[in-house]
Amino acid sequence: MSRELRHRRPRALSPLREHLRDTFWFAPTMALALVCLLWGVADTLDAALVETLRQNGDLEAIRHLMGIAEDARTIVTTVSAAMMTFIGVVFSISLVAVQMAAGNFTPRIVRIFIRSRISKLTFAVFLATFLLSLLVLTSYDSDADPRDITTVPLLQSALTVAMVVLSLVLFIAYVTQTLQLMKVGPVVERINKESLDEVARMPVQGPDETPLAPEIARMSHQGHAGVLRDAHIARLVRVARRNGVVLRLIPRIGDYVVPGTPVLAVHGPRVPARSALRHTVSVGVERTFHQDLGFGLRQLSDIALRALSPAVNDPTTAVQCLDRIIEFLAVVATRPLGAVHHRDRKGVVRLVQNVPGWTDLVDLGLTEIRGNAAASPQVSRRMLAGIDDLLRLVPHERRAPLERHRALLVQAVERTLPGAAERAFALRPDRQGIG
Repeated sequence: MSRELRHRRPRALSPLREHLRDTFWFAPTMALALVCLLWGVADTLDAALVETLRQNGDLEAIRHLMGIAEDARTIVTTVSAAMMTFIGVVFSISLVAVQMAAGNFTPRIVRIFIRSRISKLTFAVFLATFLLSLLVLTSYDSDADPRDITTVPLLQSALTVAMVVLSLVLFIAYVTQTLQLMKVGPVVERINKESLDEVARMPVQGPDETPLAPEIARMSHQGHAGVLRDAHIARLVRVARRNGVVLRLIPRIGDYVVPGTPVLAVHGPRVPARSALRHTVSVGVERTFHQDLGFGLRQLSDIALRALSPAVNDPTTAVQCLDRIIEFLAVVATRPLGAVHHRDRKGVVRLVQNVPGWTDLVDLGLTEIRGNAAASPQVSRRMLAGIDDLLRLVPHERRAPLERHRALLVQAVERTLPGAAERAFALRPDRQGIG
């Protein structure tokens, strides 16, 4: 295999990283653990400072530190009393905003909020500030004699004030991002970006691949039913290399599998132990972007369909979705599709992963929108312009599905609009719909 076709090997912990990003508990839990550690260090330093001053006989300095810490105690007490109320109010309002966005666009955009780093960081810092304030209050010594006091929570109080300042900064960033979820442009752009990032992570491969050895066995799914979320690429490649075989992932990422569904096919001289393949595929209740090439198109299509429904009647939103769909199809227009070949460090194919082909992606992105675009000249004009742009980009062998959708759209418009002038207007390509 030539150097230009080599790709970065998949990271061993990439599925775990993606699964943790789809949770909302991990970051706050880690923040609480880290703030306990940080408080312990600050408490030790405060105690060491007091002990050093006592050994030097500088009781006046200890008394001065006690006065400063006592003044800071008011701030710490206020923070402790108000922070949980602040957290409850802020996140209640935010959840209402997310619910409204899910109703306006698609319920699947809730995962944007869940995966948002700023949302998790804000929630984590808020909880950490509250916990730190409680821990600092326990460090205040009731003894007022400088000769008997063991610690003065000076550094701890300063740390609490710093956390409050950080919380305020993150609160501004969090509100700004939450408000963005109410706007169409940022939502569809985020979906499109995650889709394109997944395309960029696909290994680059040549058009000619060595034929697979005969299939000798199939491994069936033994867990609970659900959506195939992702596969542990690094582990599957490692198992296949050790056994001198090629593994083939039979269902696509995003398929719904039940117990007994064939998941892995083995091509080679021997069958790997089932224990070696345990936990190499992940099944969950919903699809994710990780390794799922069509999930972004699915979401964009859902948003466009909701916008074109008679109850909403928002063709401009459908046009914004079409902009990103055309962009995505333009990016994959010349890429090998249908199957992804994952190689070991020597360049030998060890895992074949089934992914949507060009026709599948075109149908997913255009079919349902096309079926509802005939009565909206803005959408039909944008779709025609997008299809024409793609026809100029794609190789000759990939023109057929685009030409089919163009012909079907023209037929639908001609059936829907009775007047010749209206039909001519609706069938005039325009990248802005009705510019």
